[in-house]
Amino acid sequence: MSFLNEDEKPAGRRGFVRAQGDALMFGDGSTARFWGTNLTAAALFGTEPQAVRQQARRLSRLGFNLARIHHHDSHWVKPNIFGPAGQHDTRRLDPAMLERIDWWVKCLKDEGIYVWLDLHVQRQLRAGDAIAGFDEIAKGRPGVEFKGYNYVNPEIRRSMQRFNEAYLGHVNAHTGLAYKDDPAIAAVLVTNENDLTHHFGNALLPDKNVPHHTAAYLREARAFARAHDLPERQVWRSWEPGPSKRFLNDLEHRFNAEMIAHLRRIGVKVPIVTTSLWGEQMASLPALTDGDMIDVHAYETPGPLARDPRTAANVAHMIAAAQVADKPVSVTEWNMSPFPAFDRHVLPMYMAANASHQGWDALMQYAYAQTPLQQPGPPSNWHAFNDPALLSSLPAAALLFRQKHVQAAKTVRVLQPTASQLFDEGLTAGGTAAMRIAAERGRLLTVLPEVPQLPWLRPGVVPIGARHVDDGARQLADVRGSELRSDTGELGRNWKQGVFTIETPRTQAALGRVGGRSIDLPQVRIALTNAEASIAVQSLDGKPIDVAHKLFVSIATASLPKGPKQAPFFTEPAVGVIEIEAAAGMALQRGPHGAGSTSDPQLDYGDGKYTLRFAGKDVVQWVVLSRPEQTAP
Repeated sequence: MSFLNEDEKPAGRRGFVRAQGDALMFGDGSTARFWGTNLTAAALFGTEPQAVRQQARRLSRLGFNLARIHHHDSHWVKPNIFGPAGQHDTRRLDPAMLERIDWWVKCLKDEGIYVWLDLHVQRQLRAGDAIAGFDEIAKGRPGVEFKGYNYVNPEIRRSMQRFNEAYLGHVNAHTGLAYKDDPAIAAVLVTNENDLTHHFGNALLPDKNVPHHTAAYLREARAFARAHDLPERQVWRSWEPGPSKRFLNDLEHRFNAEMIAHLRRIGVKVPIVTTSLWGEQMASLPALTDGDMIDVHAYETPGPLARDPRTAANVAHMIAAAQVADKPVSVTEWNMSPFPAFDRHVLPMYMAANASHQGWDALMQYAYAQTPLQQPGPPSNWHAFNDPALLSSLPAAALLFRQKHVQAAKTVRVLQPTASQLFDEGLTAGGTAAMRIAAERGRLLTVLPEVPQLPWLRPGVVPIGARHVDDGARQLADVRGSELRSDTGELGRNWKQGVFTIETPRTQAALGRVGGRSIDLPQVRIALTNAEASIAVQSLDGKPIDVAHKLFVSIATASLPKGPKQAPFFTEPAVGVIEIEAAAGMALQRGPHGAGSTSDPQLDYGDGKYTLRFAGKDVVQWVVLSRPEQTAP
């Protein structure tokens, strides 16, 4: 898939990424659409230079055009950005570790891959950082994370700002550009998974034995209550819905405003994201609108395709609910757990298809690796680089998403909660059947209300022609049987069968419980005996499948490791047939870009269609059909 990046080399050649309305744009006015992954922890600091170059090339071949640098500061990563373990403080960035990240950025940039930088993930403050109140949160430990405390402790905020100045102002030894001046940097995230509205507000409560921070928190709560004539006894109670959620959003907002203003002052030009929606409370959304994008963390459990939207949400519904009017959407983490989920192979194509239909802008699988990449590495939920189930379907997902094989939704359905529904009633992402059904059929958009206590919150505007998500009665009545189709007719999900289908001119696919039945798509028929699989047939030359001269077939099947952290993986070979109606004259490629051996599959052509026969003799993940003269997409 590296041809997808050929016109993007080096990354940044189109100018700085910016948010414009609900889309991402490059400086030259072209649309930015990112299919990405995460490089984390020891993969950043322990991968040898030559392996970094090789892996950057491999990421391009897999179709990625964005990589998020993550867990660079986390205390459990040794060494991390501050150097080896045992440092007295975190005031200085280690030059040798910075150079490791510099080299990743350089190699990724050369391959046309943009970089997303997190500023704070799991940094631990230490005694040498001289932060007021350190002792009460450390409780005798040498270091402590500061999530939640940063919202009420100005010294922690100044420490974060000093880090941001040093990190973003540092000149890359290999590009000659500071990160803040490099258009290959696509976006920055202020603080990872660190919100008050759902998670860390409770860390500041009186029963947590942090009197310095609790006193600051209660002062802010009383001031907010008095300013807005709200009951003080409720405003500080962070675990309850109601006035506390308004207050916590405001407290987050003040932190966000300070950090964003500082980043702009030091010269950051790209979109800034505050933190992420991780969890389902939509009361967290107002403060997230301070950023240029709404970011989501989305973790699925096995069986998402078999979940009835009338009764339960899956990952696509939860992300869709975070699409706030006039804001782009990024998903810096998506994955399925617990590992090894039997059907994890369905997720790349399912995510890519829904992202295209909904109009999401940047998706990052979590994670490509968090181990040094000159080694095979153990099986892990955080290692896609050695996981056959994911590797077999990620390139197909990249092709679909980046080339827009799936149409954007034709209709928009708007969720327009009142302030009371948002803050007092505990509205959740995907929490109603009406929301879930709306997200399957068309684009779901959330329009936030005007909130008198949050004058900084810009209320959304309902797009012309949009339909409102009602109480669900009418939409529930419209659901016939156990299947829903998108308003474009291209996507369909049958939850009784546990099958998701994609039917477009350039991609036709079936994911999930495909075994034991014939699945008939416009130009493709799939008939396998494998209980679970993800099969995609795609055009590689930009033409519809039936007239294309180069086709890409992806076969993802069940794959389990020998043990929880033990290689090798054991992958089920495909058994059955895939028929493709397409132009005559193509042959099966064998070798590094096609099928592996002469045993499987066998290819026949007749009556205007190719038949690929899989006898279960080999594990074949990719098949390329092309005319002999076709050497490039």
